[in-house]
Amino acid sequence: MIDLERTLAAADLVAYAGATWDWHRLHYDPAYLAERGLDRPVVDGQLLGALMAEHAQDWAGPDSRLTRLRYRLVSMVFAGDTVRVTGAVAEVDGRRTTIEQQVLVGDRVAATGTAEVTSR
Repeated sequence: MIDLERTLAAADLVAYAGATWDWHRLHYDPAYLAERGLDRPVVDGQLLGALMAEHAQDWAGPDSRLTRLRYRLVSMVFAGDTVRVTGAVAEVDGRRTTIEQQVLVGDRVAATGTAEVTSR
């Protein structure tokens, strides 16, 4: 399974916030971040889930669909970080394939999860 790798710039976080209407200041406001001891915007956890969905769908191909995605955030990811989504097939049951995934920043685990894809 090929990994998906992305560097998430501050502009990507703002674009994602606009697409999802999630304007929490944690994702873009330098003054708000400084008050909390953070030097960079925090990546929205849903963006990591979206990358996991993209990774599973890319692997499964256009004749499949993502039927379930479950994930748990383990550590924060910040603007400027490069994330890598990895995965391995855990189970095949007829047309349904279960993929165990991780989102990594370097060697640090940022999220873990399971995606299910069904072939048509």
